[in-house]
Amino acid sequence: MRLKTNVKKIGWKKLAAGDILEAGSALNYHTGNWRSRRPVFEKKTCINCLKCWIFCPDAAIRIKNKKVFKIDLRYCKGCGICAVACPTNPKTIVMKNENQFKS
Repeated sequence: MRLKTNVKKIGWKKLAAGDILEAGSALNYHTGNWRSRRPVFEKKTCINCLKCWIFCPDAAIRIKNKKVFKIDLRYCKGCGICAVACPTNPKTIVMKNENQFKS
């Protein structure tokens, strides 16, 4: 299945309440701005087990050449599943309060 690339991306606030969307359309909507906690990714300690990618319900973990290279905050809702799934010690992904990053 190929994602539509010519679809205009809109924020979640422009969706109708209770809106039903086409399957596979999550990448068309930036939903990360309602997050209260943010995952902070430390690339140096990542062992690339990809557990964060497997368990992320929002497809916010980005992979390149079979390695995690970033967390796309435009889609991350701050659930923390990636941080819990991470087996490294100390954790490669740590959840922090979003207000630490606001100016």
